[in-house]
Amino acid sequence: MIALLARDLRLAVRAGGGFGLGLAFFLIVVTLVPFGVGPRTQLLAAIAPGILWLGALLACLLSLDRIFALDWEDGSLDLLATAPLPMEGAVSVKALAHWLTTGLPLVLASPVFALLLSLPAAGYGPMVLSLLLGTPALSVIGTFGAALTVGLKRGGLLLSLLVLPLYMPTLIFGAEMARRGAEGLDYSTPLLMLAGITCGTIALLPFASAAVLRINLR
Repeated sequence: MIALLARDLRLAVRAGGGFGLGLAFFLIVVTLVPFGVGPRTQLLAAIAPGILWLGALLACLLSLDRIFALDWEDGSLDLLATAPLPMEGAVSVKALAHWLTTGLPLVLASPVFALLLSLPAAGYGPMVLSLLLGTPALSVIGTFGAALTVGLKRGGLLLSLLVLPLYMPTLIFGAEMARRGAEGLDYSTPLLMLAGITCGTIALLPFASAAVLRINLR
């Protein structure tokens, strides 16, 4: 599993779907919003949690189609299906690799981007915590969508249409948690809901993704 993880990390960086692409897109979103809204600090502070979460969500979408595409093209996916490692384990490793190359850099960079949107100081901790809890769910759900569309030509648009509705609960509770934290309110309820969504997706979706891959490989 460690060797597969290291291989996926190398492929993600070489294929251009690694750390830089998601961060660059995240920065573009955060930079363009103040130009569109205008220099109104109070308005920017109010919408900052939602904008940061939306930027993180869209940044995660950029590299989803590459999760299985390279393995499908070179035949490695067939080898994984016959390897001693269960397909569920391989899917989980690929979701982890996607989170390490996309989700984790966004979490680490979010305080800097929050500063650009004038997020109140009280909201920094809840913002980072919400992204840390929620971005793994984005990667696992995205892996499921990538398994559904593997092998399809130009399946990127279809993948986005399939995954975006599944992202909505994570986006809602993640942004709500960050908003409540920024306003000094209790955010335990959205925190528990976000943690429940993440735990549920990690526990269930690798099995669904593995089943879909086995069907596509027949």
